[in-house]
Parts: sequence; C-alpha cells; structure tokens
Amino acid sequence: MNKKIAIIGGGNLGSAIARGLLYTKSVKPELIHVTRRRADMLAGLANEGIITGNDNISAVKNAKIVLLAVKPYQVAEVCEELKGHLARNAIIISLATGIENKKLVELTGGKHAIFRAMPNTAVAIGESMTCLAAINATPEQEKEVEQFFARLGSVLFIPEELMAGATVLAACGIAFALRFIRAATQGGIEIGFSSDMALKIASQTVKGAAQLVIEGKSHPEAEIDKVTTPRGITISGLNEMEHQGFSSSLIKGLLTSFQKIENLSK
Repeated sequence: MNKKIAIIGGGNLGSAIARGLLYTKSVKPELIHVTRRRADMLAGLANEGIITGNDNISAVKNAKIVLLAVKPYQVAEVCEELKGHLARNAIIISLATGIENKKLVELTGGKHAIFRAMPNTAVAIGESMTCLAAINATPEQEKEVEQFFARLGSVLFIPEELMAGATVLAACGIAFALRFIRAATQGGIEIGFSSDMALKIASQTVKGAAQLVIEGKSHPEAEIDKVTTPRGITISGLNEMEHQGFSSSLIKGLLTSFQKIENLSK
C-alpha cells in the first residue's frame, strides 16, 4: 500500500496497528504518521522509521486513511481540530468505543466515508479479529478498508448495533483468552512443569485449538468429542471445570463487560 496512513492517538491500540503494518510489511514506515500528546512515548516507533509527533494537522495532511485511536471523550475535540484539514478523499476510521457513525459524520462535516472499526491488540502481529461498520462509503471504499485490515488479520463487516458486542467478544476477548492461558500455565506448574515450559505448552495448545476451529471449520464441541473418551481423564477434568462454573463465569464476564459499554453509551 503506497498511501499515507495517519494514526491519531498512539496509545496501546494505535501503536499496535502501526507495529502491525510494519510486521506485515503492508506499508512503508515513512508513510505512517502517528501522533500522541506525549510524543516522546512513541520513540520505539520512531526508531522503526515511522513519523511521530504531536501535530495532528500535520499527520492528516494528504493522508488517505485517518485512524482515530483516541479515547471516546476526545473524539469531538480531535474531529473539530482536523475538520478542514482532511484530504478530500480521506477515509476516516474510528476506533473509539460507543461513538456511532452518524455522530462521526456530524463531527467531521459529512463529506467523508466513515468507518467504525474494532480490532484487538493481536493486530500488532497481523492476527487481529477486526469488526467493521460503515456509513457514507462507496463499495470501493468498503473494499479498500476491508483489504487494509485484512493485512492485519481477519475482517468481518457487521451491523453497527453489534459493535459494542464486538468490542467485548474480540477486543476484551483477547484478555479473556490470555487469562485462560495464564491459568493453564499456573496449573501446569502445579503438576510439575517449569513456568517457561508450562507457558509454551498452554500457548501452543490454545493456538492449535483455535486453528482446528478456524481451518477445519468445525464446531468446538465436535473437536472436544474427539478427545473425550468414556471414563477418560479429559471428560473428568471438563466436568469438574463446569461444576466450578467455567462456562457460566466466562459468559457472565462477557455480559458484565457488555453491560458496562451499554451504560457508558447512555
């Protein structure tokens, strides 16, 4: 991709996207411009050849794709600052939770294609699950944004009313999956492995499980059935986890996060 990318907000997610673009060799570093108020915190990206600073107007000049990776309460201020300085054909992509596309159209003047995107931090290694919703966009622009995020992982267009749910399932979901790996690692230490060995085994096992579902296009229960034999050790462990509330606690956690998003949006 030989078009300038502006990332307004070089926090965890904004920086992860920049690193992902480098990791996947999608964009030359000199075509990526990342900003944040404390520009010194972007030194790592600058060392990779990415343009960094705290001048948002300079960042969006001639940028084809502008990612708003700021906090929701900062979106209105940033849009007001950038209005009038965006390229005519710029595509605006907001990563802010809870800000609807119709509000973004209003804040940016109504002349640009607007997308809401919810990637997760695995975007840094090209393995994100990114959900998208668009407004004011042509089919060509939708394809361009889809291809942009496809370089960074898997992409799915969804109805905008599901964006809050996508935040929980995909973005928060990274933390939930990592907590499982951490717990499995701790259990592995309990049964005799070193922490490094347990972490490697747990991490690769989760990766393999995900690939079975993704590449094999099978249901998780179908794969579980393959390793649960009568009176076997796997079914004993699974049943004990369920008795302790494994599935229900995960579902409750997802619902709690979702309810918090809903409350913040009111």
